Amino acid sequence: MIYNPELECMDPSARKKLQLAHLKNLVEMVYARVPFYRSSMNAMGIVPRDIRCIEDIEKLPFTTKDDLRENYPHGLRACPQERIVEVHMSSGTTGKPVVDEYTMKDIDIWREAMSRTLAGAGCTRDDIVQNCYGYGLFTGGAGVHYGALKIGAEVLPMSSGNTSRQLMVMEDFNSTMLTCTPSYALCMAEEAVEAGMDLSKIPLNKGCFGAEPWSENMRKEIEKRYSMKAYDIYGLTEIIGPGVSFECEAQDGLHVNEDLFYPEVIDPVTGKVLGDGERGELVFTTLTKEGTPLLRYRTRDITFLIRKPCSCGRTTVRMHRLFGRTDDMLIIRGVNVFPSQIEEALIEIEGTEPQYLIVVSRGENHLDEVELQVEVKKELFTDITRGLEALRNRIENVMKSKLQIQLKVRLVEPKTIERSIGKANRVIDNRKI
Repeated sequence: MIYNPELECMDPSARKKLQLAHLKNLVEMVYARVPFYRSSMNAMGIVPRDIRCIEDIEKLPFTTKDDLRENYPHGLRACPQERIVEVHMSSGTTGKPVVDEYTMKDIDIWREAMSRTLAGAGCTRDDIVQNCYGYGLFTGGAGVHYGALKIGAEVLPMSSGNTSRQLMVMEDFNSTMLTCTPSYALCMAEEAVEAGMDLSKIPLNKGCFGAEPWSENMRKEIEKRYSMKAYDIYGLTEIIGPGVSFECEAQDGLHVNEDLFYPEVIDPVTGKVLGDGERGELVFTTLTKEGTPLLRYRTRDITFLIRKPCSCGRTTVRMHRLFGRTDDMLIIRGVNVFPSQIEEALIEIEGTEPQYLIVVSRGENHLDEVELQVEVKKELFTDITRGLEALRNRIENVMKSKLQIQLKVRLVEPKTIERSIGKANRVIDNRKI
């Protein structure tokens, strides 16, 4: 289902003109109202009139998460305080939180973006959406809520956690759509099995999952356990929240709402803009934001852009599902490794559960050592010798073949690894301690 055919199926040349008009207005606004951007542009010798075509966006300064933290809480606000109607922010676990302030127009834009997102997964006014993203300062719950209401669907605003209650409501209210992190979807499915609940008898037929990188194999696992279609969605607090890009029924990349958010992919080291199909760091400019608009925000997410036509009829550029993040990437003995690569390989191995933990340390010889803790299906622990040893050896061999590094695998019993109701924590890096 295409929510807004006029904009989602717009001729690319017409969209390019619209993007340029938005960009010119944006640059003039932040130059006049945000001292940080005026100073950054002056330092580069750039003024608003230098932006004459959309490609001139490359002349503008990047914005980083550190810039947002240094300007906490209101340094990037581009409108008077009385126009701000809502505020969201990140958790701030590694420093000052990043803040996103919204005008009423920003909220309307968010509703539009999320309506397109949910509709891409087939959501209609006939659906019952069980929204298990966190509400509050986190953007996930509110974003889905706004979009579902605009479509006209019924919303169950569950927020995250209290899994037994989630399952009760899912069963009693006949939820047809599930929204949460992919790791929490698997956590709920696991608890449903333990409770003797048959998920196939619930009319769930689709779900939108995001807020953390996840693999194609994890998608297949979710679809198998729930007997539904699992769609990837993407967003981040700094840009607007969820609704920046989404999968359609083709599940061949995530359509970017590029009349609202202009995407680029850059070399994370040099900052050079890369061509379509080249993997690099994703960058976004908020073309229409009023509260806290951002120029060329470096997301740290790794992907590439796809411009070939999509079978769904949308003409928007697509981004490949995330490979990981520049700040999540582990460099193990000179080899770049993303947790998602380990997950992709692990889910293919029979006998394991989709729960794992990577523990990195530095050995006595000053070389990196990696322990991969993997949960094993309950029935396998009845054989504590040959069966487990064979499985452990198989995992180590698969990881060495696919990742080109040697991992020490430790098999653990089911429910040993701590579950998360939000973003899963997959890595403990003791080298930093």
